[in-house]
Amino acid sequence: MSLNSVSRESVDVVVIGAGLSGLRAALKIQAAGLSCAVVEAIDRVGGKTLTLPSKKSGPGVNDLGAAWINDTTQSEMYKLVQHYGLQTEIQMDRGNDVWEHDDGVVLSPHGVLPLTEEEQAALGQVIGRFTELAADVNLEDPAAGPGAKELDSVSLQQYCLQEFQSEQIATLLNTVSQSLIGVESKDISALSFLYSCKSGTGFQAVISDTKHGAQYLRVREGREPPAMFFLFFILCGTDFLKGTQTISTNMAEELREGSLWLSTPVTHIEQCPETGVCIIRSGNKAVFLAKKVILSVATPLYSKIDFTPPLPAEKQRLAQENILGYYSKMIFVFEKPWWRAAGFSGEIKAQDQGLILFSVDTSIPDDDQWSISCFIVGGRGLKWSKLSQKERYSSAWSQFRSAFEKVDQKTGEIQVPEPINVLEFEWTKQEFFLGGPCPASPPGLLSSVDAAAFRTPFENVHFVGTETALEWRGYMEGAIRSGNRGAAEVIAALQAQH
Repeated sequence: MSLNSVSRESVDVVVIGAGLSGLRAALKIQAAGLSCAVVEAIDRVGGKTLTLPSKKSGPGVNDLGAAWINDTTQSEMYKLVQHYGLQTEIQMDRGNDVWEHDDGVVLSPHGVLPLTEEEQAALGQVIGRFTELAADVNLEDPAAGPGAKELDSVSLQQYCLQEFQSEQIATLLNTVSQSLIGVESKDISALSFLYSCKSGTGFQAVISDTKHGAQYLRVREGREPPAMFFLFFILCGTDFLKGTQTISTNMAEELREGSLWLSTPVTHIEQCPETGVCIIRSGNKAVFLAKKVILSVATPLYSKIDFTPPLPAEKQRLAQENILGYYSKMIFVFEKPWWRAAGFSGEIKAQDQGLILFSVDTSIPDDDQWSISCFIVGGRGLKWSKLSQKERYSSAWSQFRSAFEKVDQKTGEIQVPEPINVLEFEWTKQEFFLGGPCPASPPGLLSSVDAAAFRTPFENVHFVGTETALEWRGYMEGAIRSGNRGAAEVIAALQAQH
C-alpha cells in the first residue's frame, strides 16, 4: 500500500523494513494474535533480495542480491523453501576455473588453487590458523574470546602481514574479505572478520560452494505471485516464479490485508514514556502509533531516522563507525552455455587484476537460462561505480572476454559470444541500502562496545536484521533468525503487560 495523503494507524507493533527479517518478525507477531504494520521505505518487499528476469521473454531469472543457501546448517531458510514449495539448484562445481594474472591465465580444476606443493602447504597452515581463531570467537561477546582485544586492535591486512610475513597471503585474505562483504582487509578488524566466519559455522564454510557451504544452493521455483505484486512483475517482464525474492513476496502475502505500507520511509521514532506509546512518522506524512517497534535496517542507516530520545551511545557508535562495503553484480546472460561445453566452470578468479574480482555460473538449465554473474566489489568497485553505465559495461565485458580469449590462445577451445542480455544493480547507490551485504567493524570497535548492543532493545524499540544474528550473520539465514528473536522479545514483553 502506498499513501498519498496523511494517514494515522494504531497497532500493537510497527515493523520497519520489509526484508526477510522484518517480514519474519511480522508474521510471528501476527501469529501471536497481535496487530502489526510493516512499513517499508521502497516500493517492493525483499530488502537485499532482488530477482529480475534474465531476458526479455521466456523463463529464467537472476538474483541481483542475496542468492545462496544450504540445506543443512541454514535450516530456517531451507524450511521456508520447503514451506513455499520452492525448488533449489545445486551450485555448479565442475570444470576448470580461470585464474587471471599479469602475464596471462592459469587453469585449474574448480576449487583447486594453482599453487606449488610448498605454497599449498603454507596455505593449509593459514586456513588451519584462521579455522582455529574463528572457533575461539565468542559469538555472544566477541571481545571476550582468547586474544580478542589484540585481534580487534589490527586490521585483517595487518594481522596477515604480522602473522604470516607474506604479501601473497595478505592479498588472498583481502580477496576473501572483499568476496564476502565487499570490504577491503585494511578496513575491517581481524576480530570482525573472524566474528563473521564463526557465525557462518567456520572459515571454510563461508567460502565453500559444496554441501554445508554458504554458496551451495540457489532458489529456483515457486508458485503464482500474490495479487498485490502482480502488476509490478508484469511491468518488470517476469512471471516471478523463481529466485530468493520469492520468499519475501510469499511472506508478504501472508500478512493481514492492509498491514503492508510500501514507499513509506520512516523519518522519526518518538518514544513517550508517560503513555508507553511510540509515534512513528514517515516521509510521506503517514503516522503510526504502537506499543513496540521492531527496526530492521542496517546500523549505518540509523542516521536516516531521528530518535526521541536519542539512541544510546553504543548504538550511535555502531551506526557511525560500522561500514558497508561496495558490492555489485554484472550478470552476462547467454543463449547457450558455451563455457560448459568447453569444460569450464564459468569462474574467473582475478584477485588484484581488473575490475571483476570473481565470476560464478548462475545458470538454471531447466529454464534454459545461461548466465555468469561477475562480482565487482570493494575498492575497485567504488572506482568502477563512478563510470557511466556504458563505461561500466564496457570495462567489465572487456575483462571478462579477455580472460577467456587468453584461454583460447592457449587451448583453442573457447569462443566468447556476445551476451543476449546484461543485468546490473549497484546496492551502494540505493538510498535505503548504501552497500552490502552486511556492515563490518573497523579496528577497535568490537572491543570497545558491548557486543550485545547490536541486539539490545532501546526501551520499546527492538532491533533485528542479519547483522544482529549470532548464526549466519550477514546471510539470509541470519536475517530470518534475527526476525525470530526480535518477535519473541516483543511478544513476551507485550504478553507480560496483560
